[in-house]
Parts: sequence; structure tokens; C-alpha cells
Amino acid sequence: MSYVQIRDISKRFGPVVALDRVSIDVRRGGIHALAGGNGSGKSTLIKILGGVYRGDQGTITVGAHSYDAADATPRHARDAGLRFVHQNAGVFPDMSVAENLIAGRGYPTGPLSTIRWRRLRRYAAEVLERYEIPARPEEQLLGLRPAARMQVAIARCLEEGRTALADAGGPAERVLVLDEPTASLPAHEATELGNALERFAAAGETIIFISHRLDEIFGLADTVSVIRDGKMIGTRSIADLDEDGLIEMMLGRSLDRVFPDHVEEAAAEVVLRAHEVGAGPLGNVNLELRRGEIVGVVGLLGSGRSELLLSIFGAIPRAGLVELDGIPLPALETVAAMEAGVALVPEDRLGEAAFLDQTITENLSVARMSRYFRGGFWRGGVAEREAAEACRQFGVKAASTRSLLSTLSGGNQQKVMLARWMQRDPKVLLLDEPTQGVDVTSRAEIYRIIRDAADAGTGVLVASSDFEEVANLCDRVVVIRDGTIADGAAQPLSAEQLTQMAYGTAPAAKHPSINPTGVART
Repeated sequence: MSYVQIRDISKRFGPVVALDRVSIDVRRGGIHALAGGNGSGKSTLIKILGGVYRGDQGTITVGAHSYDAADATPRHARDAGLRFVHQNAGVFPDMSVAENLIAGRGYPTGPLSTIRWRRLRRYAAEVLERYEIPARPEEQLLGLRPAARMQVAIARCLEEGRTALADAGGPAERVLVLDEPTASLPAHEATELGNALERFAAAGETIIFISHRLDEIFGLADTVSVIRDGKMIGTRSIADLDEDGLIEMMLGRSLDRVFPDHVEEAAAEVVLRAHEVGAGPLGNVNLELRRGEIVGVVGLLGSGRSELLLSIFGAIPRAGLVELDGIPLPALETVAAMEAGVALVPEDRLGEAAFLDQTITENLSVARMSRYFRGGFWRGGVAEREAAEACRQFGVKAASTRSLLSTLSGGNQQKVMLARWMQRDPKVLLLDEPTQGVDVTSRAEIYRIIRDAADAGTGVLVASSDFEEVANLCDRVVVIRDGTIADGAAQPLSAEQLTQMAYGTAPAAKHPSINPTGVART
């Protein structure tokens, strides 16, 4: 008997059908995954469950609580025991762990409304022990690792739900809905959070888990439901499904190849040279990038892989020399780097690159504004036509180029970021976590864009915590360890080999005529 029953949920946005009579049953206890490509309707369904959106029709039943989707409010969801944690966990980094655990419910108070700090710390210590969270009540949340911060957000929801339902005289049961909780976490942090979710499920929690990472779905979930183009495709037991089968349910066809082929031989001409570069944790980095080559940069969290890209782009201070086509690039001058032919898509797409409240056309045109001004007047028609062509070329799915970027799925937003820079025909493309939070379909399209750029002669530097991505996408890889490049190797390498190299548990890679700054010679 299912504990959560979602029946015939439909939702339109104007002429666009976001959900078409979607029905899902979720059993009590365990982890139920919700999968689908970007724009499939997963987020819309979650927002209807939470009362953020109202559906056009359908009903939602959680235990003994039932409400119409057309009348859904956040209060309905809370009374039913639904608790939500999103990718942006809604925590307060500058406050203590104890204060984060009590946020939204008020501090315990004594006479004259004074805060009873000792009682709060005792409560927090009990919660941290109950959920096995590696933290202390008095610690500032900002000092915790990302996975631990997410665990605090989850524990807060579970405790709030348990207390609220018990106080209301109902069963102390709740359903935890997690929307991409690991999307911004590096691999080892995602594993830690996954271990915590398994503990919660084993203790009887009911969890609805949304993820773009197929390995997470197969590693954590008992059951998976797939939505495609707003329609319910089916619900399957994980034990009866493999990765190819899940991809076919998500896409409606098999995906023969996610990653493009490696090039057999990179061009000999060096386009970018970094000599004794220091920035952040980096102390002495030497690196060469050749035209038409995709080079992966890997390292543990805090190794400096992001700082390497940012320093080349001139976004953070650096020591040492960076040359493009033999000409030095000045430090801390992003405009000079752009004019020389360097492009950067940063790790934090939403915070550092995307203009969510602007249109697709405005987001695409921002990297070459001077092209669209003539005689002091904005050439809007030219900008719209070129934006439409860029959307076609890079596979951006949107109602029109005048759609706000915020209305696009994560994968389509990332393709807009790539298209923005590729319109400038860069000599060097710097990509930091290029497929973070992106589904398998958009990943394949983004990998094609990256390979096409390399085939056209662009040198591509990819910093990624996804070792499988680096192993399959890149022609060569360099490993940053202890502030410098420790190893360098040509492909093929496995994700396991890269992991060992990043941790320093494997010997330096041995290939004919390879060094960390050069390229394989055959």
C-alpha cells in the first residue's frame, strides 16, 4: 500500500503543457527516485506538491491527508508531513549549527523572554547524535563541509516535521523531498550525504529523491519513477533496471554514446602557457595547452583547480607568467584576457555567469555588446536573429529568445553560457564543472559542443570533480596536488586511476614522452 499517492496532476503555463495527468505511488520507508531530463516536469511537480504552484487538476494524498492540486498551499503540504530541501538548502552560514537546527521555530526562552542557550545546545546535541552529523552545536555552519551543511538542513526538516505532527496529534511521520541535494557537491561529499540518506531510510524515513546523477539513483534508490515531456513514463524497481534502460525511459530512445571520441593526436602548436603560476593554494604551476586539445584538470577539494582557471582569466590575483600565443596576459585584467581570446564558464553558473532576470538574447549578447550598437543605437533585430541562430546551433530549448533565462532548465542555461562565449570564437575555453547539475541528455549535448570547439582549433581546459567525465571527455589530464601539478597523462585513463592519482595513492602515470606541461607523442 502506497503512503504517498499523486493522482492525475496536470499543469499548463499558457500553451505549454508542463505536466499531463502524472500519477505516482510512493511506499512508506525507503528512497524513491524521480528522474527525467531537464524540462521534463520534475521541478513543476515538486512545486505543486509543496504548494508553490497550483495544479490544474489532480489530488495529493499523504497518509490520511488529502488535498486537491488546484487548491494546494504550503500549509497543505506541511500538515500532510511533506518537508522539502532544495539544492539551495536555505541554511544560515554565519549562524551556529544549533541556531540553524531551530530556525523557523523560534528560540527556547525563559523569564523575560531571554534565550535559553544551554537548552538549545542540548537539543542540538541530541539531534546531531540522532542523525550522526559530524558537527558540534556551537560551531558556525560556514565551517562545516558542504555535505554536513546539507545534513543539518535535512535534520532540521525532519525534526520540524516530527515535532509539528506530534503536536497536532497526528502520526509523527513525514516525507522528505530532496531536489538535487548533491548537485553542487564534489563527488566525495555527495557520497557522504548519500550514506546519511541511506541511514535515514533504514530508520524508516520516506524519501523522494531527485537527481541527475544516474550513479546516485542506482546507488541509493529502491524505486524510480520517470517523467518525460510532462508525462509519466513508468515506475520501476531499481533491481529490475540497468543504466541503459533508465536512459531509454528518460529519452524515449537509447543513447548510444554520451562522450565524443578522443582525438588521436593533438595539434603541436601551443596556444596557452602557464609558467610558475601561483594563486590561492597554487604555488608553482607549469602547464601548456595546445590548439584543438581538451585537457582535464583534477584535484581534491581545495587543490586549486578552480583558482588555476580564474587566475588565467584574470579574475583573481596571481603570480607567475601566463602567455597566449607567446604574448603575456596581464594579471587581474579580465577584459584583456577576453580581448586576447580567453573565455571562462565558471563553476557557479547562477552566481557568477547567468543573468536570470534577463532574456536569452540579453544573456547571449552581453559578451560582445559593441557588436549590437551602431551610432549609439541598439540593434535589437540583429541581436535577436543571432540569438535565435545560437539557440539552434547549440540546441537551446526555449519558447523564444525573449524568454527569461530563469525559465530554462539547468542544462539549457548552461548551453546558453557556452553559446555566449563560443560566439566570440575563443582561442582558449576555460570550463569549471561544465556539467554540474545537468541531466544525461544535456551532458551529451554539452560534450558535443566542447569537442566541436576543440575540432575547430580551440584549446579547452576543463576543471572537474567528476573523474568519469574527465576520463572520457579529455585528451589529456593533469593532476593538481600540494599546490602544483603532480602528474600528467594522456588518455585513456579510468575514473579509478584518476582518483588514485588525485589522492596520491598511485604512481605517476607512465606514457611515452609525456610530461605534465606537454602532450603525448607517439
